[in-house]
Amino acid sequence: MNARPNEPQQTVLTGMQRWRFALVLGVFGCLLGGVLVRLVLLHTIDQPFLFEQGEKRTVREDVQPAMRGMITDRFGKPLAVSTPVVNLWLNPQQVNLQELPQLAKDLGLPAKDLVKKTKRAAEQGRSFAYLKRQVEPGAARQILDRRLAGVYGEDDFRRFYPAAEVAAHTVGIVSIDGKGQEGLELAFDQYLQGQEGSRQVVKDLYGNVIKQLKVNSVATPGANLTLTLDLRLQYLAYRELKAAVAQHHAKSGSAVLLDAHTGDVLALVGQPSYNPNNRAGLRPEHMRNRAVADLIEPGSTMKPFTVAAALESGRFSPRSEVNTAPGYVRVKNKTIRDHTNYGVLDITGIITKSSNVGVTYLSRELGADNIWAFFSKAGIGQANVLGFPGEAVGSLPYPEQLDALRLATVSYGYGLSVSPLQLAHAYTAFTQKGCIRPLRLIVTDDNTANCDQVMSAKVARQVLDMLETVTGKGGTGTRARVAGYRVGGKTGTAHKVGQQGYEDSEYTAVFAGVAPISDPDLILVVVIDSPQGKEYYGGEVAAPVFSRIMGQSLRLRQVAPDDGKVSTLRMAGGPA
Repeated sequence: MNARPNEPQQTVLTGMQRWRFALVLGVFGCLLGGVLVRLVLLHTIDQPFLFEQGEKRTVREDVQPAMRGMITDRFGKPLAVSTPVVNLWLNPQQVNLQELPQLAKDLGLPAKDLVKKTKRAAEQGRSFAYLKRQVEPGAARQILDRRLAGVYGEDDFRRFYPAAEVAAHTVGIVSIDGKGQEGLELAFDQYLQGQEGSRQVVKDLYGNVIKQLKVNSVATPGANLTLTLDLRLQYLAYRELKAAVAQHHAKSGSAVLLDAHTGDVLALVGQPSYNPNNRAGLRPEHMRNRAVADLIEPGSTMKPFTVAAALESGRFSPRSEVNTAPGYVRVKNKTIRDHTNYGVLDITGIITKSSNVGVTYLSRELGADNIWAFFSKAGIGQANVLGFPGEAVGSLPYPEQLDALRLATVSYGYGLSVSPLQLAHAYTAFTQKGCIRPLRLIVTDDNTANCDQVMSAKVARQVLDMLETVTGKGGTGTRARVAGYRVGGKTGTAHKVGQQGYEDSEYTAVFAGVAPISDPDLILVVVIDSPQGKEYYGGEVAAPVFSRIMGQSLRLRQVAPDDGKVSTLRMAGGPA
């Protein structure tokens, strides 16, 4: 009886429970439907947006640096090469400042400077700052493997110069960004650079590549550049020049070695130089390529051209005589002197004794137009167009500027200017049967440049024979002799120009010569600027350097001795 009144109540509760159950199911059904609808939307309408956002967080465009082309000598020995390195960088917004001191220590950086730089970059809102550039790959990997927050790395290349300071002036240097700054690196920058590549990759939080998606473009290495230089000759010329500059406490020096047959530049050196692999303490003035960019008054090294012009005119022969007594001559208000009274000299004797009076008489006889025309054909005052930045052109006064005095001084190498390279180039006219070809520093497939006739082959041969007397007994360049070889050349000693005119105690010592005379193989010009001490003449300062460089170069090139005084076996065994 007591249970019956409760039965309707039980029925009501059961209905309410069912209603609640249905409500919960309905709510869950709606939620499930909403999720399904959202999933459909995400995979259809919203998919591009989500894909884009995902790519922004994981997919990166990775630039692949191009390897810069190699520069080599004529035999393929490297003068400039690119090696792989890693640029370490950090995100100032992500990096942990407490980790920076140890990181700086590992990389050899000042800890305080690194922390200060990072804080400043973070305050400026920057997300990129270089940590250290061009790090050796092994050392960079040790840093990156520690997975420090905000520290990343990117591949790059660093330029390395195996010949260092020996070829620095010719080869030049590049900036830390791989752009040419000096020398051939600058002149042929576009040719050497190459083309960067790119790829799409997936990277993790630490910048590590997880997956490569596609390659957009492949990096194309730069083209290689082959020079006519012979690194063996470059080394020995540099060594001898450096020793001579130090010995005479000179301001600077330069040397140019050419192939007498082709005009190829075999060695091009200057002092002082610099090490392009270590630029700490680099002085800008040491980067100057003095053999190409510096102008000098060549002094008596121009006398062979005055004599050649006289012979080419047909008015003189090697045996024609000129009376140079009493050892001086007045031209306008200037007295032109010889070292002593040589009396009557034939044309050969004018070269042998380096007579200023003799060439003054010859130039007076020839006239300004003939002298100017002949010197111009020999390349004096003309550009060599080797492509060097800052290449000097030189100067030669026009005929109307050559009054009697200036004509006389030009005939023995004053009042005009040339670079050491131009002077060496002019001397190729004597070794190429009176013809002069453009100089060549870059090896190309086409070596058929036109040859401009400066003088007849007969006159060129006559002047070569005269040049040999300069290094013989009684000549001014006896210290230029090379054991076993017939050597010819011309000394030059020119006063330097100062603020008040020519300086009495400042000189440029020059020697320009050819060997062997029987069949010329090499042309060498040596210039020593401002030698100090008792020796300052070209025959005393520059000629011995010429002898050492020329002798060793001929032996390295295995040129047979031609004077008949030293056996071939002895010469092949080394310097006498």
